[in-house]
Amino acid sequence: MTVTGTTTVPQPASGPEAPAAPPSPRPAAARLYALDGLRLIAALMVAAYHYGGRDGEVSHAWGTSPRTQFPSLHGWFAYGCLGVQIFFVISGFVICMSGWGRPLRSFFASRVSRLFPAYWVAIVLVTGVFALPVVAYHAVSPSDALVNLTMLQQPLGVDRVLGVCWTLWAELRFYALFALCVVLPGATRHRVVLFCAVWTLAAALAQGSGEPLLDLALMPEYAPFFIGGVGLYLVHRDRRDMTAWGIVAVSWLIGQHYAVDRLWHAPNPDFFSNRSSYGIIAVVTLGFFAVAAIALGWTRWADWRWLTVAGALTYPFYLVHEHLGWVVIEALHRKAGLPSSVTFAGTVGAMLLLAWLLNRYVEEWATPALRKALNRTRRAA
Repeated sequence: MTVTGTTTVPQPASGPEAPAAPPSPRPAAARLYALDGLRLIAALMVAAYHYGGRDGEVSHAWGTSPRTQFPSLHGWFAYGCLGVQIFFVISGFVICMSGWGRPLRSFFASRVSRLFPAYWVAIVLVTGVFALPVVAYHAVSPSDALVNLTMLQQPLGVDRVLGVCWTLWAELRFYALFALCVVLPGATRHRVVLFCAVWTLAAALAQGSGEPLLDLALMPEYAPFFIGGVGLYLVHRDRRDMTAWGIVAVSWLIGQHYAVDRLWHAPNPDFFSNRSSYGIIAVVTLGFFAVAAIALGWTRWADWRWLTVAGALTYPFYLVHEHLGWVVIEALHRKAGLPSSVTFAGTVGAMLLLAWLLNRYVEEWATPALRKALNRTRRAA
């Protein structure tokens, strides 16, 4: 969810006169525009869930439950939370691409520079807005806000500034596992396959053991989605790789189980809405299928350059849309008296505009500057 850019795999030279290729070459870059578009779709799914697919603080923003605001749509919006699982599949795909043939220092620099500049600004922005007297939402303490800048607030038990940051904590753990097991020793197909197989088995054992530390490190609930994305990147490199297809199939089977187990409940009129098990399976399947279609090259026709902009807006939009969206919804609906549908569209538009500003005036200069600083080799003493 937090990375942009993908690659296609060049065909190696062959024959007696072909030069020897270095081990595990990094593929030449060729952007998969459809992946950028899919990332924005997943972010909009999550926004629909936060604005109209759940109760909680957003009910205060609307003045009533979103079920009242969107009587025919709230049940559909409730499936938007599965955009997170789609993000994780995309992340597995792109992180495998990003780490292939890249030294650990470069991989670390690319992840830190991609994640933190917009995140830091979002933390400061949300904390500042919530601290305003006219805003009726609770701001975290100054100490907790400072801890949030590390992105480690969740394991430290600190109040979160951004509700969505729990997904970033999952991403960080995936990055650490992939860096230690694949990037550090050097990415090869064999090593990536072994990583996927061992993590799948270890996550199942962690679930069965009920050991909190293993659960924290191995993330059984989310591992299948990251692993499925990694498997789909192997498919992207070689669509005839049956082992890679096996990784994807097993990941889908386990992933849909966890999604249904966590998100389904028996119909109950006291609950906000009911997601059917078939609906959950369908959304998870569509997410895997969409990334698979991109991996197989079926979406090469979608080479519209505006999709690059869509991909660039996704991460900052994801960061700011929930909490600042409450403020905008209250201003447009309760104070300005705009209809629910207009408020919904206006809030999404406002958050996309803010995301563009963050990308244009923060990420475009801060990301390369931070990456360059982290990649700079220390001079010998």
